[in-house]
This record gives sequence, structure tokens and C-alpha cells, in this order.
Amino acid sequence: MSDVVVSRATAKDWRTVRVVRLRALASDPGAFGSSLARERGFDDDVWRARAAAGQTFLAISGELAVGIVTLRVESGRARERQLTSMWVAPEARGDGVGPRLVQAAGDAAALEGALVLTLFVADGNDRARRFYERLGFRATGERETLPSNPCLGEERYAIGLA
Repeated sequence: MSDVVVSRATAKDWRTVRVVRLRALASDPGAFGSSLARERGFDDDVWRARAAAGQTFLAISGELAVGIVTLRVESGRARERQLTSMWVAPEARGDGVGPRLVQAAGDAAALEGALVLTLFVADGNDRARRFYERLGFRATGERETLPSNPCLGEERYAIGLA
């Protein structure tokens, strides 16, 4: 998918952010800390605010959004940025979209002064774990309960930023 453009979402992209996020939750519900039912209930103002925050990146192929990732700052971790909501559409997997999304988010995090990029991988999501390890992320040993399924855990992965 050489025609894919990865860029930071802006306020005008809120509908695209909503569409791709809901598609991600429907396609791969076990990979996220939220649920399709929860986020379907968000009103338009929530989606506008998410897009306007400028921390979400979209991968667009032609007119179709084929990927998304969001950066966030966790409380007490000012020099880190966490990747959340990472997803690549099934038809775009294996075409370099995922690494491009991570690179764009990592570059933005570094420009904000972050030294470390982190993320959580849900137990059983071996494809995601292998993907992040190929990019250089390493397990930290820190574990949490997956918010969307308390029967599952998730582990933090991290990579240093240049």
C-alpha cells in the first residue's frame, strides 16, 4: 500500500476517527481496553474532542482509513508517551502501514520531549506482540488487567526514543 498517507488527525477529521475506531473495535474486540458498545455510545462532541486533541494519527489509502494510533501521556510519566488504539485494517496488514503509524507517533512523541514510547499488549495477542518486538519494543514485566475483559491481562512494552 504505497499510496498510504499517515498524518495527524485534526478537528475536521473527527468523522474518520470515529469510523476507523469503531471498525477497529468491531474487527478486533479483544485487542483493546474499550468496547464497541461503549464507544458507539459516544456523542459527536466526544469524537470531535478526540480528533481536535491532535494526538491521533490516521493511515489513509485513497479515501479509506486503513489504520489508527493515538498517543497519550500517563499520569506520573511525563517523559513517556503511550501508544493506544493501534489498529491496521485486515486488508492493509503486512503492507507496512503499522510501522508507519508507529513511526509517525514516535516522531511526534520525541518532538514533545518524550524519551520512551510504551504500549500494552493483551494476553493472547501474539501477532501484535511479535509486531512490536520486530520494531524494537521490549516487555517491561509490568502487567495490568485488560479493562475490557477482567479475565485477561496485558503487558507493557517500551522502546527508547532518539
